[in-house]
Formats: sequence, structure tokens, C-alpha cells
Amino acid sequence: MTRHSLEREGGKPVSSDAKGLRKVDVRLKWDPSPWDRPSHHLDIIATTYAADAPHGRPVYVVQFDKRSPDGTINMNRHSQTGQGFGFVEEMTFELDRLSPSIARVLVGVAIHQDNGHKTFGDVSNTGVVVAEGYRELLADDFEQVAGATAATVAEFTRNASGAWDFQEAVRGFDSDPVLFTTEMGSAPRP
Repeated sequence: MTRHSLEREGGKPVSSDAKGLRKVDVRLKWDPSPWDRPSHHLDIIATTYAADAPHGRPVYVVQFDKRSPDGTINMNRHSQTGQGFGFVEEMTFELDRLSPSIARVLVGVAIHQDNGHKTFGDVSNTGVVVAEGYRELLADDFEQVAGATAATVAEFTRNASGAWDFQEAVRGFDSDPVLFTTEMGSAPRP
């Protein structure tokens, strides 16, 4: 898979129209580990942030064992091994139904570190797609963050009119899934 995202005019975020993004899916794939090795376990993780603290502590975290309190962010498919055809994990975001108090949603992928240190470079055929309906907003293979154990991939922000916009946010971290949820929403370092 090659890395691409929709072109932005003048560096502006991508949205589908004046009403912004409504329903978005994030899909994840990876190849299972060899039969004689411990399983590769990757997870999609989403964190939400309040309008008055867009880079502060998450309002709530959504991952394999949790969904959003209002049901607007849900894990539809979950894999602990990568076994299956194509994309084996999927999370759906109903952005147009999110509480008006939420102004930012960040999406990332983390590798469980239960069986020793693993990076994206250690897991074959990784890929993530962010799509609104049939339109791909982002497709990435984690090559640019091969040495990381977790990475943010997408950022959704509510603009001044209240509509949701998308921005590519591929950034690597060296942390496990629990620590990643506290770090992923921090402002990027210059």
C-alpha cells in the first residue's frame, strides 16, 4: 500500500461540504505473526477532547473494550491476531452526532507490547484507511513511522461553523496502548 491523502487546497483541512464530515470509518490491517511466534496485536484507539482543552486530557477514550458513552464512536470489528481477510479491525465515527462540547477527535493505532518490544517495522503488511463512505481520506502503511510502537493517523476538528474537518496526523510514538492514550493528543513538538 502506498501512502496518500486527499489534496488540500492551501493547506486547509478536508471536509465533504459545508456541513462537514458526518460518518467516517477507520480500518486497520496487518499480517498475523509466524505460527511459532507470539501474535501481533494492534488496536485502533480514539480520544476525544473538549473545546476548552483541545490538547488537554481526553474527555473519553474509545478502544477495543470501550465505546463512547453516547454510542457515536464504536468498534465494529476487532482482531487480536490480524487473522482474516483484508481489514480486520474497524471503528466508526458518527461525527455529526457528537456532543457540541467535543471539538477534537484524534485517532491512532497502538501495538500491544505484552510479548516484547514490537514496532510497525516488525509487523508485515500493516495498513490503515480513513474513509467517508467510498471516499478515502487517508491510506497509510506506517512506513514513515516504522520504528514507532504507536502512531496517530487522523485528526477530526470542529470548525467555527460547527462542521467537522479531517487532517492527516501521522506521527509516531514509543509507548504502549495505555500510555499512548495519555500522550497522543498532546500538541506536536516543534
